[in-house]
This record gives sequence, C-alpha cells and structure tokens, in this order.
Amino acid sequence: MTRETADDPAILTRLDAVAARRWAVVTRAAFASRRAEIDALNVFPVPDGDTGTNLYLTFDAALDAARTDYEARSGAGTPDPVLALVRESEVFAKALLLTARGNSGVILSQIFRGFADEVAAGGGQPLDGAGLAAALARADTLAWASVTRPVEGTILSVSRAAARVAATAGPTVYAVTLAALAAARDALAATPGQLPALARAGVVDAGGAGYVLLLEALERVVTGDLGTEPLPGEDPLKRRPGWAQHIAVPSRAGRDLDPGGPAYEVMYLLGDTGDEAVAALRARLDGLGDSLLVVGSGDLWNVHVHVDDVGAAIEAGIEAGRPHRIRVTHFHDQTQPHPEALAQAVVACAAGEGLAGVFRAAGARVVMSGPRRRASAGQLLEAARATGAGSVLLLPNDADTVLAAGAAARVGTEEGLDIRVVPARTAVQGIAALAVFAPDQSLSDNALAMTSAAAATRNGAVTTATKEALTSAGWCHVGDVLGIVDGDVAVIGSDLHQVGGEVVELLLSSGGELLTVVSGEDAPPKLGEDVATSARIRRRELEVTQLYGGQPVYPLMLGVE
Repeated sequence: MTRETADDPAILTRLDAVAARRWAVVTRAAFASRRAEIDALNVFPVPDGDTGTNLYLTFDAALDAARTDYEARSGAGTPDPVLALVRESEVFAKALLLTARGNSGVILSQIFRGFADEVAAGGGQPLDGAGLAAALARADTLAWASVTRPVEGTILSVSRAAARVAATAGPTVYAVTLAALAAARDALAATPGQLPALARAGVVDAGGAGYVLLLEALERVVTGDLGTEPLPGEDPLKRRPGWAQHIAVPSRAGRDLDPGGPAYEVMYLLGDTGDEAVAALRARLDGLGDSLLVVGSGDLWNVHVHVDDVGAAIEAGIEAGRPHRIRVTHFHDQTQPHPEALAQAVVACAAGEGLAGVFRAAGARVVMSGPRRRASAGQLLEAARATGAGSVLLLPNDADTVLAAGAAARVGTEEGLDIRVVPARTAVQGIAALAVFAPDQSLSDNALAMTSAAAATRNGAVTTATKEALTSAGWCHVGDVLGIVDGDVAVIGSDLHQVGGEVVELLLSSGGELLTVVSGEDAPPKLGEDVATSARIRRRELEVTQLYGGQPVYPLMLGVE
C-alpha cells in the first residue's frame, strides 16, 4: 500500500484492495456502534425507525458474501493486486444490492456500485485523488437515479454535496477525503432546513447520517487513525463476534396506479445507448406515465412504463437508442385468462404472526418483515423464486420496504422471472390488495386491480410516543397515545380506545364501506374488539372485519375501503 513519505508516512496516497477492505471493516464497525443512534433519528416519535439497523445489516451481510469470495480466491494462491481490487469492488457492490434492507440500504448499494464502476473504468489501478473524486461523483449519480422522485434533505443531498466538493478538492486522496467529509457534515446539518418533517422532529436525516459515517470511516483509513477497532489481518473480512447475521436478497416500484390510470403497458429492451441518453429517457417517460422501471447497465437496458401515449413512449426509446423486443399490452382488452395466469404467485411481507396467517390463508407466500427486522431484497427474491412460479406479485406492505421490493423485482427480471411490485405501504393495504387477486386473470390485470385496491384503502394506526416531538397534531410527550392517519400524526390523546375511535372516524369522514381492525402484539385485551364494536354501533351500515395481526409497535392498525 502506497503511503505519503513527505509530511506524514501514515497517510495513504492510493486506495488499493487492502485499503478498501479496511474501509469496509471500519464502516461496518461504525454502523454497528451508531445504529441505535441513527435509528433514533426518526421523524415520528414511535419506535419503528430502523435506518441505522438497515444500514448495518445490509453492510454486514454483504461483507459476509465478500469474505466467502475472498477466501475462495485466497485458497487458489496469491491474487493479482490489480485484479483483486476490480473483483472485490464488483463482488461487494453486487452483494450490497442483494442484501439491501430499507430504502437507505438500497441507496447505499448504488453508492458502492458507483465506486465499483470507477475502479473498473480505471483498469483496477488503485484510486488516487482524482479517481476517488470521480468515484464519489459516479456514486452520487447512481444514488439519485435509484429514486424516481428525489427529495432534498435526504442522503441524496449529502451525497451530492460531498461529490461536488470532492471534484475541486485537490490532487491527493487525503485532500479529497477531508473535503468530501466536511461538505457531507455541512449538508447533513442543513437537512432540517430542507425537509419540514425533519425540522418538526428536530433531527437530521438518518440516511445522511449514515453517509457521513461512511466518509468518517474512509478518513480513518486514509489517515491511519483506526482507533481500537480490530483491523483485518490474515482474515480481513472476519466479522465481530456476536454480530452474525443471515445473508439474504435484492429496483424500484412505480407510482400508485388508480382506476383512471394509463391504459397501456409498454416494455422493450434498449440497446446502442449510453448513460446520458438513458437519463433523458427516464425523465421523459416519467412525464408520460407511471410504474416506470429503467434498469440495466452499459448499452443494454430494460424499459417498462404504463402510458396512454404508446407512440410517444416508443419514440422516446428511438431517440435514446435502439428499442427492440417491443411489447405493448392494453389492460382492458385482457378479458380472457392468459397462459401466464396459470403460473402466478403472491409474496407478502408480514410484521406479525397473525398477519402472516392471514396472508398464508389467502394463498400468499409470506416473508416476515417489520420494524427493526425488515426483509432484504434478497429475502424477497428468494421467496419469489421459492414459489416456483414464473410470474410473481410482491406485496411489501411497508413504506420502507418498497425500494427493496423493487430491487428484488429488478434482479428477478434479469433471471427471467416476471415480478411486479404492488406498492402496498401498510398491512391493511396489502390485505385489500390480496382480496382482489384472481388466479384466472393475467398478471397485468392482477397488478392493476391489486394496486388500485391498495391505493383506495385509507390507513390508520394507534401507537404510543417514545419521545417528545412536534407533530402535525401538536406537541406530544413520552407516553402519549398517537393516532396516525395516512402516515401522519392526526390525534394525540391518553387512551388507546378513545384515540382508536377517533382515528376510525377520521378514516370514515370521506366515506367507506369496510373497516378492517388489526390488533398488535402489545394491544390490551379487547382493544380491537371494543373499537370494532363502537364503529358498528355508530355506523350500522358499516361492514367490520377484526383480525389479530401480532405486529409490533402499533397496538392497532386500521383500514377503510
């Protein structure tokens, strides 16, 4: 490993394979020690924020896969140091995609994909200052591209600030690292001023905090200040005792469909293109329709979009490159069962055993996933594979699992599986979506009907505040009962039964025929029954379904269709 000799012999001048391994190990240690702190950076005063846990589990499981590959190559003799950097960067970036948990985990995987791309572009030579700056820029580009509608005040803002400053920081790895870290810290501090939800909660963005930890770990490696964390020796990717985690799997889900949405599904492969042309295509298609998916690399991309103007969607592809294997489907013309309907399956995420039973009874394959134990993209893909079906509908049933579900769909598409993500963001939306699944209908018809059912379901929940915070309903204090409607705090009270009733009334204020009441693992006896009975008394025409879900964090989850 090359080091400075003029001023400080401990400072690195190049990032080679050994330095990259050290960076990975120190980053994992930082995520491990700070994950609870990052989890606490939750805009809601309830214990379901798990960004830090997701980042740690994503990184830890990816290191496990990288270690397996490293051991296999070490057993075959001393690897070429140049080829080692290319191979290890590629293996680690792919492993991160497959182990991504939560939205921040998916974005993190794209950041490291950028580093791997830059290493490969440089022929595997150790990165100097210019190479590191270029890697940060490529990583930032891919991170932003992974989100359909990027928002300032998130990890993306922190990444963009670091990349821009790094580009003009100077010639050395040391200068680039310090400048990028300083810019990232400033950008993180600015996030509450960019997102009102962060300002109300009095916190910085959790994903951005993770990015800062990543660069802090790099600084420690570059300067040689590695502290007390054990460093890699003969076994450079050995994990810390007690942190063993199961390795699991992973692009993005489209916007919600509605009954009056686009009439056509357009799919094609795009060749003879480049990154700039693909970026322009993605922007144009995003303005034409929804359920947009543009995934791939190099000069081959897979394009999927729902539109009304088929000609414009194909014309956009012609302008971007060479579209081929074009397929256009008119949703409402599919009135007869299709052969693909004979091989359809549903994979549903469940946060509790009761919910798992409900989904299994409806014929779905279940993946356990909830706060602090959210399923990775790899687990979702493995479940899709295990169905044995060629076409799979995936229900994430959680807002912070939607990106992981999209990542699973992308990898599945590359393997020949047709996986469609139904963007159910809560369990009650997932229940509504599964209720309209029809095995004798086409996959596209089912995806449309299930997404519409999920979007038409208003959702609410009741939980208890774990910290003081300013919410949309005012200040809450530790122990207050919170009523959540469509993802926002709408009621603050002191009694679970009373707040549950108020949430039901808010959900029914714009009408509704069916109320679903799901009791959690910490719900007092008869809480769900009492809320359901009270709703029946107040609205005799209302159909009420009561279930035991066993989900953590939320003693009650409520849905109105």
